[in-house]
Amino acid sequence: MADRLDELDRKILLQLQQDTSPSIEDIARSVGSSKTPVWNRIRKMRERGIIKREVAVLDADALGFEACFFVLIRTSEHDAAWQNAFLKALRERPEVQEAHRLAGDIDYILKVRVANARAYDVFYQALISEVKIHNVTALLSMEEIKSTSALPL
Repeated sequence: MADRLDELDRKILLQLQQDTSPSIEDIARSVGSSKTPVWNRIRKMRERGIIKREVAVLDADALGFEACFFVLIRTSEHDAAWQNAFLKALRERPEVQEAHRLAGDIDYILKVRVANARAYDVFYQALISEVKIHNVTALLSMEEIKSTSALPL
């Protein structure tokens, strides 16, 4: 799909990755085009699934979610039933912001956002009560240096 994006599409996407709140007119002005072509391109990119959704990015610290843990999980279970139970447990926990299955020594990595260490322990105890996990290592992020969802277009 990337090869079907022209320079104007890329400019529009770069603008939208930074902020979706400006009007179509403001976006058109910033990318050097007019309203109708920009509106049509955005609509088409939504239809094609290039633009998946638009969300508000909240300040976790301001809302009391001051602790960010990266959780490394190793499991000795790899059958479908275990995996389904594990994925269900992750999807039901709003503390899990990201979950990735990995290649290598670690099977999964989670990004978990909670208020504090006690809240992380509540999350951890609930998770291990639902699914068998061989080894869990939690790493507390001391400082967020960079966080973005923007792709390098």
